Amino acid sequence: MKPNLLEIHDLAIRFHTENGNVDAVRRVSLSLKEGGSLAIVGESGSGKSVTALALTRLLPSPPAEYVGGRIVFEGQDILTMSKPALRKIRGGGIAYVFQEPGTSLNPVFTIRSQIAEGIRLHRPEVRDVDAEVVRWLTAVGIRDPEARMRDYPHQLSGGMQQRVMIAMALSCRPKLLVADEPTTALDVTIQAQILAELRRLKEEFAMALILITHNFGIIRGLCDRVAVMYRGEIVEYGETESVLKNPQHAYTKALIACVPRLGSNEKRLQTIDYAWEAAAAK
Repeated sequence: MKPNLLEIHDLAIRFHTENGNVDAVRRVSLSLKEGGSLAIVGESGSGKSVTALALTRLLPSPPAEYVGGRIVFEGQDILTMSKPALRKIRGGGIAYVFQEPGTSLNPVFTIRSQIAEGIRLHRPEVRDVDAEVVRWLTAVGIRDPEARMRDYPHQLSGGMQQRVMIAMALSCRPKLLVADEPTTALDVTIQAQILAELRRLKEEFAMALILITHNFGIIRGLCDRVAVMYRGEIVEYGETESVLKNPQHAYTKALIACVPRLGSNEKRLQTIDYAWEAAAAK
């Protein structure tokens, strides 16, 4: 059995605001094995992205405060790690792909320079950086990578920008890729392509994956396990197929009920509030 790559123990995160304190994450505990995959699912504001950003201490402090708990990556506690050690983890150990590639890519630098920066920082042994950039652009399915790497972000479509973001993350050879709503800004056809690429790349490079999403419809076949978050807490946690086929918590049932289905007799899509009330009443 593979060892745990990541362990989160009783993580609690609080934000200090002008209107008072907000407990964004409450006693969250999760684990992920080497090469495993986990989906964290919930509506906006449930604490998914805060949990993901906490993995490498990317939350601004203040206003964020790590109230308690531990985040253990490869046996090291992220929350007590020195800044130099943390810089090695960011990108080299844990890499991110966010939902808005247009805002994540720097508009004044070419695709080549942005991918090359991470390679030089985390893989100084690489001598031919251009060849490595081409390799990763090819790996994520970008045609004519020698020409595309000279482009600026605005010259690429949204789907190609997201592929560049994935290439940038993978070029650092991370042990764990965190994809935070990576397809939200894309149309359904490109969304399916990006998810297929993530599935293929995960297997090809034997890396672990955490997928942050509000959509239960995209996790089947991509993630082994799923954690359902509501108001900063994990309300259900288990194998993906088991949770999808036999959800236990009313909130999980509500999220699943909101997924549109072909052939359904429903005339209107259910909202989370309506579906939750119906599930809780049963």
